[in-house]
Amino acid sequence: MDRSTLTRSLHVAAGLLATASVFAQADTDPARDPTKTEVWTPVPAVVSAPPGRAPSDAIVLFDGKDVSAWEAEQGGRVPWRVADGALTVVPGSKGIRTRQRFCDIQLHVEWRTPTDTKGFDGQNRGNSGIFLQELYELQVLDSYNNPTYANGQAGSIYKQAMPRVNASRAPGQWQAYDILWKAPRFSPGGGLISPARITVLHNGVLVQDDTVLSGKTEYIGAPSYAPHGCAPLYLQEHDAKVSYRNIWVREL
Repeated sequence: MDRSTLTRSLHVAAGLLATASVFAQADTDPARDPTKTEVWTPVPAVVSAPPGRAPSDAIVLFDGKDVSAWEAEQGGRVPWRVADGALTVVPGSKGIRTRQRFCDIQLHVEWRTPTDTKGFDGQNRGNSGIFLQELYELQVLDSYNNPTYANGQAGSIYKQAMPRVNASRAPGQWQAYDILWKAPRFSPGGGLISPARITVLHNGVLVQDDTVLSGKTEYIGAPSYAPHGCAPLYLQEHDAKVSYRNIWVREL
């Protein structure tokens, strides 16, 4: 064996010895044990998520036919029209709310504004709203080529936070909101412990990114908080024949 071959052999042997030493150290040094950072319990629950359908652990609020999860704004039968898999606002009938109360949720809502836009613009075009806990409005509006104040367009937290972008589709096309809602927390004495927070995807596009709300929705004046508990979801009637479908919620 010549000198260069012997040198290479010695280097290989040294490398193997060093590797063996590292593994031996890992076996004996608790700080280098990979199992120390493995968490096996509790095991997350299995949730099926079929395409285009509600997850298996969701509460279906409207499936295209059944409105039993809802009631009129003042209680009683839902006054809106159900046809062709959609729940459509009847102008002048007032809003509707869920019978069940919610706090922290994941919410999916699909909505569509009317195709007839002649004579309507700004806030008068396809206006409705999704109120979390009946107090905090995520705006529904036809914002496709329809200028209005930015904190009042589709995807806005009304009069508080404008959307990051305008992801609106043309009137008559179905759109979707996917919402993560963190309810505000209040102390036993009524003081605010933590404000409400919301994340919204509009047609799959992020428009509200963990937005902190300053209080309940106000048309005039600054928002503020008053203590409350879990409360229904509320869909607003605002003189436009806005339609809704495929509404489901997951309690978090």
